[in-house]
Amino acid sequence: MKPTLSVIIPVFNEHDHIGGTLQAAAAELQGSFKTDFVVVDDGSTDGTAEAALKAGAGSIRVIQQPNQGRLAARRTGLKAATGDYVLFLDSRVALDPGGAAFVAERLAKGELVWNGHVDIETAGNPYGRFWKVLTELAFAAYFDDPRTTSFGLKDFDSFPKGTTCFLAPTDLMRRGLEQFRTGYSDDRNANDDTPILRWVGSQQVINISPSFSCRYRPRSTLSGFVRHAEHRGVVFLDGHGHRKSRFFPFVIGFYPLSVVAAVVAIRRPWIGLGLVAGTALAAGSVGLARGKSREDAVSFGVLAPVYVAAHGVGMWRGLMLMLTNRLGQRPAA
Repeated sequence: MKPTLSVIIPVFNEHDHIGGTLQAAAAELQGSFKTDFVVVDDGSTDGTAEAALKAGAGSIRVIQQPNQGRLAARRTGLKAATGDYVLFLDSRVALDPGGAAFVAERLAKGELVWNGHVDIETAGNPYGRFWKVLTELAFAAYFDDPRTTSFGLKDFDSFPKGTTCFLAPTDLMRRGLEQFRTGYSDDRNANDDTPILRWVGSQQVINISPSFSCRYRPRSTLSGFVRHAEHRGVVFLDGHGHRKSRFFPFVIGFYPLSVVAAVVAIRRPWIGLGLVAGTALAAGSVGLARGKSREDAVSFGVLAPVYVAAHGVGMWRGLMLMLTNRLGQRPAA
């Protein structure tokens, strides 16, 4: 008997992409799983729900809710899931052929949790090239030698993971979501995957393999890149602002260093320009030194100062939001 699988896709204004995501997933999963799709439309205004229903991808339920953020959308989808397993998918993801059969076989052997190997599309998109290089540098332990392997709490931060493409038993994910806490009062700002998956990794090893892969289509405009980078700064603090993360020293060091850099740049603008140029040159050089293509290294170098600035703004905004939330929770004297 085929294992039952609920595919949960949170969406917000993804009219142009949701149909392709559903069709690719349905075509790939149908031979290996008994599948139903739960699309949670988080307050879209561009006809995303209608596009999902028209996709013709088998059993689809579209749940519409006012905009509450991706975490709330995933919570809604998980509550509605009926399968023994859930597959979280981003709305800009296309599953690659062969992955479903590979995972179904491994599930039967007791390997129950799988993070998809994500290939970021880069053709004609410098922002995609940037994200690809950044991801591969941050998780070099895997991307320097992509293979079928697993990781747990000890090496959790050394491997790529996220709900872009993540498959696990439904009950396990529900328990992970129940224990999740954020430092923010508004769930829209929460890191909606790393803390949950860290808990999952404390219960089961997380498997990853190029044989279970997908393609991710990143945004392709400067404004979208800046918004994404700034938001990642906010959620980065929520996911890594604690001693369990190997990125915690970076979090601690960022705030005083960013203040010093800002003061120097204001008082000595030419030094500020030098810092921008130095960041770009250093990033591009690292990309080349790590064997990236010239096009990837150039995109990484040129966009690195923009990313650093936007991500930094996000981390500062996150800190202010956390402090405000903590102050608001203090009992009145």
